[in-house]
Amino acid sequence: MGPEPASGESLVEFVAVMRRLRAECPWKAAQTHGSLARYLLEEAHETLEAIDAGELSGDWDHLREELGDLLLQVYFHAAIAEERGEWTIDDVAADIVAKLRRRNPHVFGEPTGETLTAEEVNAEWERRKAQEKSHRTSVTEGLPPGLPALLAADKVLDRLERAGRHEDRSPARPTPMTPEEVGDRLLALVAESRAAGVDPEQALRHAVRRTVAAAEE
Repeated sequence: MGPEPASGESLVEFVAVMRRLRAECPWKAAQTHGSLARYLLEEAHETLEAIDAGELSGDWDHLREELGDLLLQVYFHAAIAEERGEWTIDDVAADIVAKLRRRNPHVFGEPTGETLTAEEVNAEWERRKAQEKSHRTSVTEGLPPGLPALLAADKVLDRLERAGRHEDRSPARPTPMTPEEVGDRLLALVAESRAAGVDPEQALRHAVRRTVAAAEE
């Protein structure tokens, strides 16, 4: 048998524990959004590492632990905002609930009797997301400047393609590739870059900037 459905009791206790720590622990009381930024990044990377380990071993207990550490960072920021009288963890939850309802009309809207595929659901999500973000003046608006180059490239190309502002560079008849094959090709390209004395991260970052500049001319 699997675990019992979540009751939320532990989350309530977690909030109470964190409020007490903010009040009584000098280190935790001294933290700010800025001072916690590095820990949020570290915990996110450790969570990704736990996912990779789980995929290999089938043991997901480490992911459970890392998600707890990530949850700590989320609430830490909410606690700081609450103390300032700005917003609370309840507001954070309410915002994401509203977004999920808004972007999933196939679940929360009027029943249509239509069965959608996963691809169709994702396309509708992205369409609604694009509507909400239509105020953007640049394709890079909202993208963190410290985003890894490969992830930034993927996001920028996706935005340009959706806006019809990017010439598709893929072959007319692309060869089907597995994730392993893609990984091997990327790794080989990094090796070639190293041999040529080129920083592949910076090279890709500059290529993305050139692509964005050309699309926005």
